[in-house]
Amino acid sequence: MGTAERAERRTRRKWRVSLLSAALLTFGTGVAFGTGTTAAVADPIEGCTATTGAIVAVDFGPFGGKVERGCDTSPTTGYELLSAGGFTTEGTQHDGPGFICRIGSGSFNSGTQYPTPDKEKCVLTPQATAYWSYWTASPGQKTWTYSSLGAMARIPGAGDVDAWVFGSTDIGGTSGKPTFSPDDVRAAGGKPDPDPTGPPPVPPGTVDVAAATRWITGRLTDGERVVDEGATTPNYLLTTEAVYALAGADPKSAAARKAADFLAAPAHTDAYAYPAGRAGIPDATAAARLALVAEATGRDPRAFGGHDLLGDLVKYVCPRDIGDGETIEGCLTKGDFRTTGQSDAQAMAVIALLNGGVTPPADAVKRLTALQCEDGGFTSILIRTGGWCDSDANATALITLALKRAGGHDAVVEKARAHLRKSQLPTGAWPAASYMTTGNAASTGWAAQAMRALGDTPYADAGLFRLSKQQLPGGAFGFEEDLTEPQLYPTAPAVIAAAKSDLVKLTTKKSDPPTPPTTPSPPTTPSPPTTPPGDGPDLKKGIAYLTDTTRLIQGRYYENAPGSGFADYGMTIDGAYALAATGENNAVLRNIVDFLDKGGKDGKGRGVHDWTLIGTKYAGGGYIGKTALLAEAVGRDPRAFGGQDLIAALAKAVCPAPSTAPDRSCAAKGAYTNAPSVFSQSLAVIAQVRAGESAAAADPIAYLESLQEPSGAWPSLIGTPSGAEVDSTAMAAMALDLLPDAKAQAAVDKALAWLAAQQTDDGGFPGASGNSVNSAALAVQGMSLDTPKYRTQIAKARTFLAAQQNGDGGFVVSKGGQPGSDVRASTQAVGGATGISFATLTRSLDGTTPQPVPSGTSGTPGTPVIVTPGGETAGGSSGSGSGGHLASTGTQVAGLAAAAAALVLGGWGTTRAARRRRHRITTGGRA
Repeated sequence: MGTAERAERRTRRKWRVSLLSAALLTFGTGVAFGTGTTAAVADPIEGCTATTGAIVAVDFGPFGGKVERGCDTSPTTGYELLSAGGFTTEGTQHDGPGFICRIGSGSFNSGTQYPTPDKEKCVLTPQATAYWSYWTASPGQKTWTYSSLGAMARIPGAGDVDAWVFGSTDIGGTSGKPTFSPDDVRAAGGKPDPDPTGPPPVPPGTVDVAAATRWITGRLTDGERVVDEGATTPNYLLTTEAVYALAGADPKSAAARKAADFLAAPAHTDAYAYPAGRAGIPDATAAARLALVAEATGRDPRAFGGHDLLGDLVKYVCPRDIGDGETIEGCLTKGDFRTTGQSDAQAMAVIALLNGGVTPPADAVKRLTALQCEDGGFTSILIRTGGWCDSDANATALITLALKRAGGHDAVVEKARAHLRKSQLPTGAWPAASYMTTGNAASTGWAAQAMRALGDTPYADAGLFRLSKQQLPGGAFGFEEDLTEPQLYPTAPAVIAAAKSDLVKLTTKKSDPPTPPTTPSPPTTPSPPTTPPGDGPDLKKGIAYLTDTTRLIQGRYYENAPGSGFADYGMTIDGAYALAATGENNAVLRNIVDFLDKGGKDGKGRGVHDWTLIGTKYAGGGYIGKTALLAEAVGRDPRAFGGQDLIAALAKAVCPAPSTAPDRSCAAKGAYTNAPSVFSQSLAVIAQVRAGESAAAADPIAYLESLQEPSGAWPSLIGTPSGAEVDSTAMAAMALDLLPDAKAQAAVDKALAWLAAQQTDDGGFPGASGNSVNSAALAVQGMSLDTPKYRTQIAKARTFLAAQQNGDGGFVVSKGGQPGSDVRASTQAVGGATGISFATLTRSLDGTTPQPVPSGTSGTPGTPVIVTPGGETAGGSSGSGSGGHLASTGTQVAGLAAAAAALVLGGWGTTRAARRRRHRITTGGRA
């Protein structure tokens, strides 16, 4: 079938499905608000190959069936792939069709959708022990990856395979994987290994190393340090990257040594590697990086900045697992360098010790081997045994270099080598993750270093060919292949690779003596900032993206899917929080608030309380709390918002005791009804406390405090086992920071220390979607509760967020993930970058007036009804433009991807230096 014919057939098919869906909605069949879909005629299975189309497999085994397959030769989203592959779906009443609650197939039991209504009502998000989980595999990928994007947001690539499995899994996908392999359901029974014959057949390529080093040197302020645009303090991490690159290109580089001298000044070593004080536990990531700087420039890492960096690394290796005895701050399991949290830092520490003549603790080296995934790659996060393992190219290359240098791990290294060979793209580039289809300059640089060190020169040279095509006119590299903004982070590993060196080689002791150090510049004491630390994202552009009416329908709400008319009220409130945080467009903020408060309806005739479900047995404490919080933030009365007393509803939603099966509305005494996440619990607590109802919130506060783990973190879910999470920890900290008692403040301090320890070298934070924009934004808000202590970490996180902003002002979901801007991630990034806890978020609407609905589309069937404060109604087109979803099944998932999807944001304008404001909060008062 030709391309044109396929496109025409697709258009006809979508039109038929749209008519059928419209008919169902018109006559009221199916679930309320039309959450079901009808199946299309699937393409023949053989039409989907390793280079054409995608296959979806649904396992009906739990319901007495088998695995059913479908093919779509030109899929647009994972959601569309299900429908086009011949399956029918039904969403939830609360979240609409985007959350896949039921799936049916005409090939099984006459098309009956499962689970059946007697087993699952599909009103709210299903419990994490019984739902359809979403898994993906790219061409050549032998194992399944738990999707960090929802089906409506994920764009399947050519040759991809999607799988839907009913049962239990956690938010990281460490359990509940499909029992069949991707090859079992591919059209041709699998695809040969991508590397049966050799490296990609590309011509030689040359990177202009001299131009790249000139660009890097030009980034050094006073020739000695990297300072982000708009910042006054050094970016120490990027300064170390500059040293590595310059020393890799020229072992005698004067510029590298001058920057090393700057880092070796005691004040700067202390600021970067010893934030807890000279006698405190070092930041192991920073200590390892500085030790490598010393070794790269001929300095002594045992006497750098007044510290024995190598001795301190060995001194603070974790002696036991977090579950064995008393918890040790900064430790996850035995062999970790305390406070690292990331596998690249663990590898750097091992390399620094070996090149410094110190034998690293055996457990520290063994820890690296435990990070290898099934496909031979290594994960970027220090996981425990059995944890979700998703291979990362940078981590794989760096750990491979470390283990090769350590020796004695040939089998592990060989497996990693095979993985790097297989994951190299035909262009010669390496993607950040093996299931991605576009190259990444940093990943290509790291992988090329490792391949050359392993003797695989043709593979390394193929990588240089691709880098030569990606090098920007000034000599630098962008983060991704299609980005033209020069960045130091990807440029450094690319330069080292182009110089045909690697991190181990360039830090190996040289025979020539080091150049005598120059006199370091005297340290300066930065003045207290009036804006958040670091060079953050462009908030004006971010707000312009969020308020564009192709996304914000009629300037009032976001849809859960483009053109659906079904409002995503949770994301709409997130957008309102972002507007309130920045103050960039109070008129649009007023429109959103009026729409929610004055009875506005979406294109399906739903108002905000069709989302909170207030007054029903499905009422959600988190949903009610989130709505009440917006009212409080903009000066509206939460006791009369949208025609409801939200504060009274919250008091009613406090659980007196855990519910008994089959009722799962209450997880425990003090939980809120239908609020199965720490995020939801925190939202409701803050709403009650801000309303002066601290006494009514006493049990919920006590329950929230009881959920804190010994490490200082909070899990994501309530009532279901789940791991510690950045998002939930930041939210819980914001909630408890409203309380003046010593117990709550001690819990906050412990939480912030844990948060800071999770930061990755590039400034990001791990989340459900990977190196997550959402998690970084929330971490900024959390750490901003104590800005003086965490200034450096906040600056790094804001710089990370800036790097994830696209030209249209929006943000990607995660670094290295699916390209393109996402509305939900953007609401979170914009508000979070401002740094204020949502618990203190305040924005006056004084001076604003109700705005009319744009004219020209009034009366269109299915368009929203906007009720203005004057009581008039107006219709408008439903428009289009949702940024997709972060949750694994395609929508907001308080019970599954938990914190990642229920986000709230604050602003910087009322930040509390050293939390001075906490002393002005009285019991029952409003923050």
